[in-house]
Amino acid sequence: MRTAILGAVLLVLGAVAVGFGLLSLPAALAIGERVWPILLFVVAITVVTELAAAAGLFSVIAEQLARWGRGRAWILWLFVVVLATVSTIFLSLDTTAVLLTPVVVVLARHVGLPPLPFALTTVWLANSASLLLPVSNLTNLLAVSVLPGYSPLRFAELMAAPAVVAIVVPCALLFLVYRRPLVERYVPPARSVTDDRVLLWVSAVVVVALLPALVSGVPVWIASLAAAAILIVVFALRRPAALRFGMIPWQLVVFACGLFLFVGAASSAGLGTVLALVAGKGDSLVALLRLAGLGAASSNAVNNLPAYLALEGTGGSPLRIAALLVGVNAGPLITPWASLATLLWGERLRGLDVEVSWRRFMLLGLAVVPLTIVLAVLALYLWG
Repeated sequence: MRTAILGAVLLVLGAVAVGFGLLSLPAALAIGERVWPILLFVVAITVVTELAAAAGLFSVIAEQLARWGRGRAWILWLFVVVLATVSTIFLSLDTTAVLLTPVVVVLARHVGLPPLPFALTTVWLANSASLLLPVSNLTNLLAVSVLPGYSPLRFAELMAAPAVVAIVVPCALLFLVYRRPLVERYVPPARSVTDDRVLLWVSAVVVVALLPALVSGVPVWIASLAAAAILIVVFALRRPAALRFGMIPWQLVVFACGLFLFVGAASSAGLGTVLALVAGKGDSLVALLRLAGLGAASSNAVNNLPAYLALEGTGGSPLRIAALLVGVNAGPLITPWASLATLLWGERLRGLDVEVSWRRFMLLGLAVVPLTIVLAVLALYLWG
């Protein structure tokens, strides 16, 4: 509820800015035009995840992974690393946060391991592994529009080196921090019996079909909305009690709307000019580090999407845009609101009754973000 209240306050402030002319009505409408597909995708993919979980799909996947892990926690963890990385690169960070989090939590619980190391792996990679392709992160999609002639392949060539660093460094730190539970052994669970195999198979087919649809070129909100509609109809026929308003992340939607409008008003009031002065100019290593650091700091202060939009004008070259993406993609690992993926991850964990110490989350983020940003920008400067 606090998220919704804060979002409502930001919406009111944004409306006041429009009323007093600090933000023009056309500019406010333009913000809405860019944001509504993102939020509709978030709502639809959350509904898909909730219903797939209710059908038992994530439990089945978790049990299979546990058997493949051969009783060794570190092998199981590596499966999670690969899944989170591939999912983020090809399906976007928000999809990873929503779809994979229930899998890894159920997986850890099935084998008697603490779920937090696996859940943290998911959210860290949902952010840091989102540098390689335009579809990996909505900030990348925005960046491609200001990089004329950059196909997905050319974009991947530019971002390949920092992308590798942004995957390896967080994983290495996570393994060091949680090495004790990750070297334990476990007993693979027995196969469970599914209550409704029709719901299970329909959910599996919908999710499998959704994955390529999200990278097919069709707007992601259309693909996810179609998937949600199919599952809603099937559940209405077979298990209507599972359909509830609580599946919709309305608090997050209110918060995101207020945040975008408020940041838009702040940019119109001169925030962009101030940020341009702080960001500096040039393609030297120091200049790129400066821009990436500002992107990371801004993302953790507000959110990575409005942070990117506010700083986009400070780009000016492919290397600078790439450095900014390193900051706003790999940097949002400190505050809970730094990316929509982290907010969605927190919502999923609350729904799964997993307790997160946000203080510890922030301390771990403070440890990993500076090292990741510096090494990723260095890799960009040397090989980008």
